[in-house]
Amino acid sequence: QVQLVESGGGLVQPGGSLRLSCAASESIFRLNWMGWYRQAPGEQRELVALITSGGSTNYADSVKGRFTISRDNAKNTVYLQMNSLKPEDTAVYYCNAHKVMRDYWGQGTQVTVSS
Repeated sequence: QVQLVESGGGLVQPGGSLRLSCAASESIFRLNWMGWYRQAPGEQRELVALITSGGSTNYADSVKGRFTISRDNAKNTVYLQMNSLKPEDTAVYYCNAHKVMRDYWGQGTQVTVSS
């Protein structure tokens, strides 16, 4: 069982920045990948970004060039740096970890982009 604890959401104005953190209960090298998903009201959950155990990254087209996923191996933590935020980035953001054909999820953190 992998436990994920997220932090860093909040309210920000358009054009602003936020950084989300996700701490895993075990070494991230034991996980196939970790990532961030988001879900806006009335919408399906969608992949935002992921990073594999080997360090490869993948981003949704809508966030390329604005968001960066990274990790701190010593802290078993993955980050999502979000810059140039837009109102359409408003959603609940969920941390995800994949290990041996199972997915684990954090509790979610709200990100609201509004003036």
